[in-house]
Amino acid sequence: MKTSEHTAGSGARATVDVDRSDPEYRSWLKEAVRKVQADANRSADTHLLRFPLPEAWGIDLYLKDESTHPTGSLKHRLARSLFLYGLCNGWIRPGKPVIEASSGSTAVSEAYFAKLIGVPFIAVMPRTTSPEKCRLIEFHGGQCHFVDDSRTMYEQSAALAAETGGHYMDQFTYAERATDWRGNNNIAESIYQQLRLERYPEPAWIVATAGTGGTSATIARYVHYLQHDTRICVPDPENSCFFDGWTHHDPHATSDRGSRIEGIGRPRMEPSFVPGAIDRMMKVPDAASVAAVRALERAIGRKAGGSTGTGLWSAFKLIAEMVERGEQGSVVTLLCDPGDRYLDKYYSDSWLEEQGLDIAPYTAAIDAFLATGTWPC
Repeated sequence: MKTSEHTAGSGARATVDVDRSDPEYRSWLKEAVRKVQADANRSADTHLLRFPLPEAWGIDLYLKDESTHPTGSLKHRLARSLFLYGLCNGWIRPGKPVIEASSGSTAVSEAYFAKLIGVPFIAVMPRTTSPEKCRLIEFHGGQCHFVDDSRTMYEQSAALAAETGGHYMDQFTYAERATDWRGNNNIAESIYQQLRLERYPEPAWIVATAGTGGTSATIARYVHYLQHDTRICVPDPENSCFFDGWTHHDPHATSDRGSRIEGIGRPRMEPSFVPGAIDRMMKVPDAASVAAVRALERAIGRKAGGSTGTGLWSAFKLIAEMVERGEQGSVVTLLCDPGDRYLDKYYSDSWLEEQGLDIAPYTAAIDAFLATGTWPC
């Protein structure tokens, strides 16, 4: 940094000039941004899968398969946007750690990008985070810092950043700001491009679960910006405050327990959750979410995480309403991440028993819906 004073003449006040230009840092920054953008350029778009429904209904159900990203989840898009946002704001610096509060998937993706640009990464996560997610974070060179109470993740992340001189990424604040909701190949633009040649290219509903709330905000804003008639539904799991905060217009709503459905549901109304952009919310029982992901595997042979089940259950309910009204059209939901991260949870009968979750009634409800088009719950 250079500081100098220049006097124009007798009696004139000096111009104080502070120059913080750092050619070495700018060179590092350009290379870091290039690497993150190159990752996007190398990546093909994710698939839009069809869920088999009876042809007579005249309704198509699609799942946007975000598990095919390099780090295996929807959060790859978010992590890329957050890194570009942090880099271009001058917040991420060479040699200084990036710290994130996460239930796991965002941390996996951020560990990948931290390694890509050569900075340390620390994930602050609940102790109950699946072992497979922890393994993937460490595989990408990150460290896991566990907390016993998920509500303390924010404070502990900020404290670690202050202690190390690093940057607290804070996905729960910046998710909706870091993503370009007008386009730039965001998830909403991708969905509409892939539906162009389908028989119902403008979906009646897009279903997006909320962890930060950034994905639902991006999709809703894009839909409104391009004046589509598509409506946005956000399902919420048990032990999450988003549904209560939305229904009661309460920005201070909280929950005293963490979500069992990893990746979605929060104990507080997050800054990136944008209630006014959303048309509808549903409160989905955790047992229903598990029943839905198991139904997905029976239908298309793919295991998925619990958040996918939360969205799929809500999509089934929306479709049943369309069948009842005699409407035709399409519905889109998300396949958020792969089920192999949760084999010891959502695919484990012993875990369900430990948690007191009985999926049998919900499995029967799904089977009845797929057979008749009616919603028994």
